[in-house]
Amino acid sequence: MSTSGAEEGALEMPRLPTGFRIDGWELDAVIGSGGWGTVYEARAVADGTIAAVKVLPTGALAPGQRAALGELVAREVRFSAEANHPHLVRTHAVCTVDAPDLPALDGAIALVMDRAEASLRQALDAAGTGGPIPDAVRILRGVAAGLAHMHGAGWVHGDLKPANVLLGADGAVWLADFGLATELEGTHAYVPPLGTLDHVPPEWWSQRTGADGTVVRPTADIWAFGVLAHQVLTGGLHPFPGATARARSLAAQAYARGTAPLRLDAGLDENWRRLIEDCLVPDHAGRLRHTAASLSARIEQLASPRGRRRLLPVAAVALAAVSAAAIAGAALLGGGGGEADEDQGRGTPADVTGAHSPAAGEIPEDSDVPEALRPVIVKAAHRCTDAEVTPAFLAAMLKAESGFDVNAARPASDEYGIAMWTPSVFRAWAVDGDGDGDKDYRSPPDAISTMSLYVCWLDQQFKKADMPAEDLPALMAAGYRTSDRTVITEGGVPERVRPHVDKVLRYLAAYER
Repeated sequence: MSTSGAEEGALEMPRLPTGFRIDGWELDAVIGSGGWGTVYEARAVADGTIAAVKVLPTGALAPGQRAALGELVAREVRFSAEANHPHLVRTHAVCTVDAPDLPALDGAIALVMDRAEASLRQALDAAGTGGPIPDAVRILRGVAAGLAHMHGAGWVHGDLKPANVLLGADGAVWLADFGLATELEGTHAYVPPLGTLDHVPPEWWSQRTGADGTVVRPTADIWAFGVLAHQVLTGGLHPFPGATARARSLAAQAYARGTAPLRLDAGLDENWRRLIEDCLVPDHAGRLRHTAASLSARIEQLASPRGRRRLLPVAAVALAAVSAAAIAGAALLGGGGGEADEDQGRGTPADVTGAHSPAAGEIPEDSDVPEALRPVIVKAAHRCTDAEVTPAFLAAMLKAESGFDVNAARPASDEYGIAMWTPSVFRAWAVDGDGDGDKDYRSPPDAISTMSLYVCWLDQQFKKADMPAEDLPALMAAGYRTSDRTVITEGGVPERVRPHVDKVLRYLAAYER
């Protein structure tokens, strides 16, 4: 099964040679690489303008995933065009790589973007702890101004965190990575159940994922700004304790339930402390009065000469301690450059647990589903609120995909493991099902949990497209083998995957007897 992302430790992605031209841009040295692709420094042939070109190969993606990637790119470009602002990174052009002599890169998508010198994540890593990082107030002013403009234009960022703030020449501060940015429909919008675990607000974990996705509001960005501001003003300390992103998210939930206090760093200036406390009000309704525009105005006041005197001394750590080239590459790829997978993981909200009654779609005791896998399948299925995603359905999918063989492999189609994931595209949907801090397509809990997340999303797409409810199991099985777009475009199960879908349905009927 191919979705999106990249295998940890995969072979190095092929690279375009220095001097290669993409629609008027001449590539220079590689400045970073990651799961999705490679970032090059580039120069405009016409006038010598310097930019960064992010090349996203599509050859390893299934057709449906190429379409999904195209949609993300289109969203980012559309947002960049509609919400142009000095504090939002710009995507200047989208090009197609013409490289017939390099089949792995021929037809790749190339984004021409502003050239960053550093990411805030890397600046925090360089600073250590003990006080505000260099230019802390200037950075927060830029982030707040960019966020206020986004909200004013009717968009929510959805994934505000240090890795998605870029630092450019001459003091530039840009919000970046608009893959989860979404346009408001009145007071809220809907996004897939994705996000950075320790930057999403507490209500993210208690609301259900409906047919349109998970509700997101501007107040989610306000919460994330409070977390980010605390990190910037303390040299990287997260406001909630924990060694992993999941642990920090649990600490935030405990605070929201009133079972743990909010313990901000003792060295914070009182004015900044109050601002962060306002951002970290534990419920959406309480944060409503603190808009990005009002935060930006407050920060402008604190940035005045009088306000600056109240700040603690800036930590004497130079950004030069970090390689600018490595930082820019990691930042443009949306990576954390030092964050663990858990910090960057796109987890499934805990609110989707317990959605099914014990008897609904459970696995029969006398079935052929291996005993060791049953609790894993049940737990994974219960991550989804959609009634069609049952343990029996996941078991049927797994039997059809691999016969429950954790070592299954189809090298010809680059599919491996119990859920038949394509390693090079596994990671973007990956869930840490066994909680070991790693996300591995070869791990049954990780592979099965990720399957549950993906088919849950497929189910919601088909409902949104008003496809027949009685056909949803077949449509999900078909979408897993192809894509949501293919199934919707063809109006049902494509003939080429009909035998596989029929197999899933036979197994499902046996498990639901």
